[in-house]
Amino acid sequence: MNDIGITCPEIMAPAGEWSALHAALNAGADAVYFGVAGFNMRAAARNFDVKELPAIVRRCHYRGCRAYLTLNTQVYDHEFDVLDSILCATAGAGVDAVIASDLAVIEKAVALGMEVHLSTQMSVSNSRSILFYHRQFGIRRFVLARECSLADMALIRQRLETADPQVSRQIEFEVFAHGAMCVSVSGRCYLSQFHYGKSANRGECLQPCRREFRIEATDEAEMTYDLGTAFAMSPQDLCTLPFLEALIDEGVAALKIEGRGRSPEYVGFATQAYREVATSYVKERGSTGFEDRYEALKQRHLHRLQQVYNRGFSNGFYMGKPMSDWTTAKGSVATARKEYIGLVVNYYRQPGTAEVCIHGCDVRGGDRIYVIGNTTGALETTVESIQRDHEPVEVARKGMTVAIKISGKVRRNDKLYLIVPSPAA
Repeated sequence: MNDIGITCPEIMAPAGEWSALHAALNAGADAVYFGVAGFNMRAAARNFDVKELPAIVRRCHYRGCRAYLTLNTQVYDHEFDVLDSILCATAGAGVDAVIASDLAVIEKAVALGMEVHLSTQMSVSNSRSILFYHRQFGIRRFVLARECSLADMALIRQRLETADPQVSRQIEFEVFAHGAMCVSVSGRCYLSQFHYGKSANRGECLQPCRREFRIEATDEAEMTYDLGTAFAMSPQDLCTLPFLEALIDEGVAALKIEGRGRSPEYVGFATQAYREVATSYVKERGSTGFEDRYEALKQRHLHRLQQVYNRGFSNGFYMGKPMSDWTTAKGSVATARKEYIGLVVNYYRQPGTAEVCIHGCDVRGGDRIYVIGNTTGALETTVESIQRDHEPVEVARKGMTVAIKISGKVRRNDKLYLIVPSPAA
């Protein structure tokens, strides 16, 4: 694709609760997707109450951000009344779109006049499927199957153009850009259901696949095999930042960041990274010295993304089959972790000082910290100075109430966390 007419894709961020929502908004998200209790693929996330939908939409729209509700799990007959109630409330709240996979959800949402985005749970990976759903339900945006490569996307677009140029111009591709990947077809795994009675198709997956496995022969106990040094069913996290320009050149409409179960700082870091890198590529490419600036920007954000929860990074399927992109450790390989410091009991705007009750670890001047709260989101900042009873102190310890000078507005009841190197770093 040439430079003429290229547009910046929508940066779409996850929100499992209010602090993550504001972290996404503060980092420049164009859209936020979230779930309510029931019918979404992150049942373990805090999620929102249906009654909070109007407030969520107001907050998003005030910041010029679109609000999408995920209703993408299996639905059973006995749940229709609850489903219809949620969808009516969703339409009434002014939610911009519903992300759905079950045809019962799609049919009801369309009947209510709502925009529907077809979830990756439908595994759409070809032009015929797209044309069918568009003609039957008027769906325009498709979250493509994660198994689609860049070449697959180009061929789908080519076939759509050949079949119906007018429809092709209406169709939008949304793709996952960052976050966890499932070893199975997304949401179609039964391992958690069989072992724990918690279905991935209902958003309850307990991820037994993330463990290290051993094979033992049933007839000879001495025959035991560890499956190498990798976690054989635990893929690395997707990260498209190194080749983000290829997705933009392919004309994707939205870049989706996975992570409704992850922390506010993860949401903020990832959203800011894709926001800044995508904007730089669209607006600055071709200018003098762009290539060097662009690569430096990507490297800076990659370094920051390694600081928050991740299982290592993979290209996913975009460049072909990821034959060896398995995690090599249980859980996160983030280069940093956070330790709880204490609670903001007051904030003084003029001096930029927070009054903090220290409940946890010590904090010193010069320390890097997160301030996390429902409205603050996730602020990364540095402790500029500490005072106690109007006298400077070098260290604030558990039990003290101190005044900490920091840059950035914080709020009462926000929590402070010390950023420390991870033992694995």
